[in-house]
Amino acid sequence: MKVAETLEFQIAYGITKEQSEALGSWWSAIGRMEFIQPSEFVLSNDGKVIASTYSHGPIGRMDTTETLTYISRDQFDTLREDHKKD
Repeated sequence: MKVAETLEFQIAYGITKEQSEALGSWWSAIGRMEFIQPSEFVLSNDGKVIASTYSHGPIGRMDTTETLTYISRDQFDTLREDHKKD
């Protein structure tokens, strides 16, 4: 797995089949091509998963606008406080 360095946030790519299994993601093979199906996570500042999606194709992926709305500063602070109670 590699992490992109030129972004203001981390994004991983180059996931292996073993890593996809650890994430609980679907692994697909079409002919000789093998790849991970979309597995998306929103993490809090302390590393807790506060939202996730697993897809087997294009339906069900996180929408950019909805995700940004979800993690807006006010809502993000509220979610963090809720997770501290757990």
